Amino acid sequence: MIRRRLTRLLLLLAATLVSLPAWAQLLNSEMPTVREGLEIGTSTGEIAITSDFRGADLTIFGALTNADELFLAIGQYDVVVTLEGPRDLATVRRKERVFGIWMNTQSMIFEQVPESYSIASTRQLEDIQGTPSLNRIGVGIDHLTLSPVGYVGNAGAVTDFRQAYRRLKLSNGLYQRDTTGVRFVSPSLFRATLRLPANVPDGVHTVHAYLFKTGDLIMQKDLPLRVVKTGLEQAITDAAHNEPIGYGLVCILIAIVTGWGASLVFRKD
Repeated sequence: MIRRRLTRLLLLLAATLVSLPAWAQLLNSEMPTVREGLEIGTSTGEIAITSDFRGADLTIFGALTNADELFLAIGQYDVVVTLEGPRDLATVRRKERVFGIWMNTQSMIFEQVPESYSIASTRQLEDIQGTPSLNRIGVGIDHLTLSPVGYVGNAGAVTDFRQAYRRLKLSNGLYQRDTTGVRFVSPSLFRATLRLPANVPDGVHTVHAYLFKTGDLIMQKDLPLRVVKTGLEQAITDAAHNEPIGYGLVCILIAIVTGWGASLVFRKD
């Protein structure tokens, strides 16, 4: 009798040990891992371009949810915010002196690239993530994908044209960057300011917010932003696109009247 009870006890103990991994797996499946989240909002959803438009500042507010308190305390979260303009083909031309005259001798067309691009971050991008990863996700002026259209005979020239494109965009203010433009106003709340230049193109722009944790991209949020022309600028744009013949005739008439008036004013008697 004692031997039989001991045998049953051993079998019960063995069955319990065997079922422990299954119970642990069940408990783990019922308790999902909490993941950080990212929420953003903008100070406005539309920018109006008027006759006296001199540029504007766009403020982006954001919050980290379910953030690790320890990682927040030691500054292991980084935020990068970009404002990307409408995409279009971009042509870059190279001028050379030919018989004493500067002429366009070479050109390269890049596939759909942002007409404008502003970026703000908590610190230098290269300190947040390595160059290969930045190139892969296309974050940063130096890491935007610039793919030439068609056959490229001299592959070495692609780098020169890419550098020229970025240099031109930076010089005319359409591409801007601020490595300290994102600031945490509390342990989990941040604020970013992006500058829209006076020559910003109209159309639908996109705000991108990227959340990095110890250098790894873990979350991305996007919001649209409309940039529209209003008043006289919009009327002229609509006329040029919708009534090109009439628009051209009016321009010619204005030029004739202006020239005739100038000749009267500055006529020498």
